[in-house]
Amino acid sequence: MIALNELKIQFGKRILFQDVNLQFNPGNCYGIIGANGAGKSTLLKAISGEIEPTRGTITMGPGERLSVLSQDHFAFDKFTVLNTVLMGHDILWNVMQEKDALYAKEDFSDEDGIRAAELEEQFANLEGWNAESDAASLLSGLGIKEDLHDKLMADISGKQKVRVLLARALFGKPDNLLLDEPTNDLDLDTVSWLEDYLSETESTVLVVSHDRHFLDAVSTHTVDIDFGKVRLFSGNYSFWYESGQLALRQQQQQNKKMEEKRKELEEFIRRFSANVAKSKQTTSRKKMLEKLNIEEIAPSSRRYPGILFQPEREVGNKILELKGLKASIDGETLFEDLNLYVEKGDKIVFISHDPRAMTALFEIITGNRKADSGSYEWGQTITTAYLPLDNSKYFNEDLDLIAWLSQFAQDTSDIYIKGFLGRMLFSGEEVNKRVTVLSGGEKMRVMIAKMMLPPGANTLILDTPTNHLDLESIQAFNNTLINYKGVVLFSSHDHEFIRTVANRVVELGPKGIIDKIMNYDEYIVDDDVLRRRASIY
Repeated sequence: MIALNELKIQFGKRILFQDVNLQFNPGNCYGIIGANGAGKSTLLKAISGEIEPTRGTITMGPGERLSVLSQDHFAFDKFTVLNTVLMGHDILWNVMQEKDALYAKEDFSDEDGIRAAELEEQFANLEGWNAESDAASLLSGLGIKEDLHDKLMADISGKQKVRVLLARALFGKPDNLLLDEPTNDLDLDTVSWLEDYLSETESTVLVVSHDRHFLDAVSTHTVDIDFGKVRLFSGNYSFWYESGQLALRQQQQQNKKMEEKRKELEEFIRRFSANVAKSKQTTSRKKMLEKLNIEEIAPSSRRYPGILFQPEREVGNKILELKGLKASIDGETLFEDLNLYVEKGDKIVFISHDPRAMTALFEIITGNRKADSGSYEWGQTITTAYLPLDNSKYFNEDLDLIAWLSQFAQDTSDIYIKGFLGRMLFSGEEVNKRVTVLSGGEKMRVMIAKMMLPPGANTLILDTPTNHLDLESIQAFNNTLINYKGVVLFSSHDHEFIRTVANRVVELGPKGIIDKIMNYDEYIVDDDVLRRRASIY
């Protein structure tokens, strides 16, 4: 249990939020959402004790243990992988260290014997005999193989460290668990494992994430930080978003009778209750939604960017053909003998155990990289717009936003350019901001503005397009691609983005590919895919 009482956090003159009175209870998972800079991570830091609140108190139940996902990837470089996980339960770790130090003494006294007996009792009560096997099981579930467990943290990759630190946070079944972007650098299979794990936990869990599918899978409640307020809602992200959109539509229908609005909202709640996915949480979520007061549902005050891609012309019969394409990095094959014919209406997601494979493919077909072998050919009618994974080369010149976007526009008048920047939520003095100081999310938004400029492309190439974007931008981008009339070739680690956009899945491996015309939810359980997957890696 975590209780916030009259909490206020202020930096200088800026108040992030104030008058926060909330209680987070065991067995529930609270998904924390809010625009970039709203204070999501700051709230977790205040609860963990990393920063002091300006006013108010934060309390936990007596004797409860708090665990936090560490963001410092170098803090444990001197320790082995397994010991880093064990250290996540600091009480158990301290008992183990003291016990080992006692038994290592040459002059073991009677007092040492008494203390050792006390420690052994504590060790047993803390299930210490199962600690190493439990830690190893967590590591395996997160994709860290057994041969890495005795390696030093300094000797493993950054992506592997992320997984070890996540195992460290989960270890020992803490009473309270704080997770800030836990799915970063996890592949889709590992995210699924984490979803299942958190759905079963009895801990009080607070999680910040931009992954909507993950939030929907694990969250029983949504905590919305917006305009200096922190508000708690029953239900997951999709319920919060869809109910807010429904309330907004109703607000705009001024002539609609109050009773009709109430019936519409009640029907919405009934329909949503029937669609809850995770079996363990189905009953509790239904009870929450059934208890929900209609008056609690209100329009969201969020601002969503106006993303719109309008192809100037329709695609012809030939779009893209790949013949015998191969790519490698430092002698390591990413994919080879890639033969693919892109059809009209295709929205293809490319996936792989190695995300470098998708980037290499996109760089090749956009002319930014040479293939090791093979060829590709675009159709005569095709015009493309590319959103690369690494956009740093676009932001080397010290230009303001208007001057930067004007480089790519046919009409360079300020009013015209400001219109596109405004759609991506840059307004007022923000349009004079220098592109060299933009955040990752701001850079992505101006790159999207660049893609929207006429003449509109009829084929979009998107390399992990949700990176750095907030939930509002992801939702707007997602909705646009669903309705886009052209061809989409993309990669993503966002399950919901893939599920709702892709109608074809191509999995790239060093020894072959899997190519299926089906949606992603069908793909991940398809028997043929499961049989063939091992053969392509």
